[in-house]
Amino acid sequence: MKLLVVLGEGGHTTELLNLVDLLGDRYEYHYVASKQDNLSADQLRIAGQIYRVLRPRGKDTSPPMAVLRTLASAWQALRVLLRVRPKAILSCGPAIAVPVAILGKLLGARVIFVETGSRIRTVSMTGKIMYRWADLFFVQWPQLKEKLPRAIYAGRLI
Repeated sequence: MKLLVVLGEGGHTTELLNLVDLLGDRYEYHYVASKQDNLSADQLRIAGQIYRVLRPRGKDTSPPMAVLRTLASAWQALRVLLRVRPKAILSCGPAIAVPVAILGKLLGARVIFVETGSRIRTVSMTGKIMYRWADLFFVQWPQLKEKLPRAIYAGRLI
C-alpha cells in the first residue's frame, strides 16, 4: 500500500517520522516536503521517493500572496498525487498538508492527520482545516480531545 507522508520542518518532521517508524517498512512510502525545507530529507529512516512543493505560506506572508502560493502549491501537489496515487496521506501539521490532503481526498485517498504535539489546548490553523477533511484525526493531548469530538487521543509521538 502506498502512503504519502507530508513532512514539515522541525518538530512536524520529528513527530511524523516517529510515527513512520512505528508503522514500519510494510508500506511503500513517498514523501512530500516544501522546497524550502533543507533538513527533513536527511532525517528519513525508511526510504522513499521525495517530492518537493512550494510552501503555501510563511509567518510573514501577506494574505494575497498566501492565496497565490497556495494555488501554486496545490498545482504541484496535484502533479505528485497523480503520479503516486497513494491509498492514504499522512500528515502532522505543516501548511503544505492542506492542499495535498484536500486534493488527495478528492482523488480517493484516505487522509490521516495528527495534530502536532505542541498543541495542548488549542487547535492549529492547519488542524482546524484538516478536521473537516481527515478520515482519521488524532490529537496528542487529552485536553484537545475534549474540544474535538471526532478526534482520537492515542498518546504522544514526541
